[in-house]
Amino acid sequence: MNGSNFDVVIIGGGLAGLVSSIDLAKRGISVLVIEKKNFPMHKVCGEYLSNEVRPYLKRLGFFPENLGAKEISRFMISSVDGASSTCEMNMGGFSMSRYVLDKELFSLASNMGVVIVTDTVVTKVNFSNENHFELNTSNNSYNTKVVIGAYGKRSNLDKEIRMKFFYKRTNYVGIKCHFRGEHEDDLVSLHNFEGGYCGVSKIENGLLNVSYLTTNNVLNRYKNIKELEHVHLAKNPYLHSLFNNASSSFIKPLVISQINFGIKRTVEKHVLMVGDAAGMIHPLCGNGMAMAIHGAKICSEQVYQFLNQNISRDEMERYYSKNWDIEFKTRLKLGRYIEPLFGNKWASNIALKPLKLLPGILPKLISLSHGKTII
Repeated sequence: MNGSNFDVVIIGGGLAGLVSSIDLAKRGISVLVIEKKNFPMHKVCGEYLSNEVRPYLKRLGFFPENLGAKEISRFMISSVDGASSTCEMNMGGFSMSRYVLDKELFSLASNMGVVIVTDTVVTKVNFSNENHFELNTSNNSYNTKVVIGAYGKRSNLDKEIRMKFFYKRTNYVGIKCHFRGEHEDDLVSLHNFEGGYCGVSKIENGLLNVSYLTTNNVLNRYKNIKELEHVHLAKNPYLHSLFNNASSSFIKPLVISQINFGIKRTVEKHVLMVGDAAGMIHPLCGNGMAMAIHGAKICSEQVYQFLNQNISRDEMERYYSKNWDIEFKTRLKLGRYIEPLFGNKWASNIALKPLKLLPGILPKLISLSHGKTII
């Protein structure tokens, strides 16, 4: 086998891509990861993972407690006006930055023999026949039996692989920054503001991850993000306290646009999609990172069976799509159903009333956004 031939090529070195590469490499499969940026990097992300994926991560050699992750056991939600409800989380989770998380996964993958090419963009993916793909980058070409698309929320590659999705424009904007400020270590909180919602949790080194989803319509009302936060988001008393008492550790916030929560296909032109490329859960459900890891596990299992000739390519694709739907379709529907209740002053206040009167509802909603523990 020469350097341009691999059993599996993974496009994208994010959470799902790196986890898939480690899982497959541990099974003795040759893997190439092609990432358009360089490691390590910050990403717009809620930076909370439920404990459903913890045993699986440990099996891969990843131990969050050794990296300064904060243990999360409580959840709080507030309305635009500041009415709030807090509950204990049945499963709980941990919170850590994507910078540290991806850096450690990158190290694990490299140590497992995964070949990782960074600062490189895949320009073409061509399925030649039943057992062969050809991939092109700006300076190389690769042959492989399986391609996994792990390139995140949106990529120019979508233009080639799934044209309809690429041209669906959206109004959503995601913004993230790390702050130095006060927040309880074991608490993840979700705060509504007019036109969006903001998640806050403590991460390693005493920092706060603050990430929020809003729209271009809201963003364009203000001169800059600082004004947006101190004038608009700060109408929520909790966010007012946060932005007036905490200091940013970033030179400038991270911003992404064109976030699409529409339905995606898990297999496109024989490329297996994982992570956000397969489907995004609304941030208000707070468990997209765990979903990406679990999806990577499901995908890796089917790829392994195919490469060992236990199943056909068609069976691999069908089994992956079926198992993905079983695990995540309900979660995605939950996000779409409850999303209209948030980011609106009237609706968020109405939604908080039953949560306060019937405290058992909130833990139930949280459990619906979490899956069963995977090993």
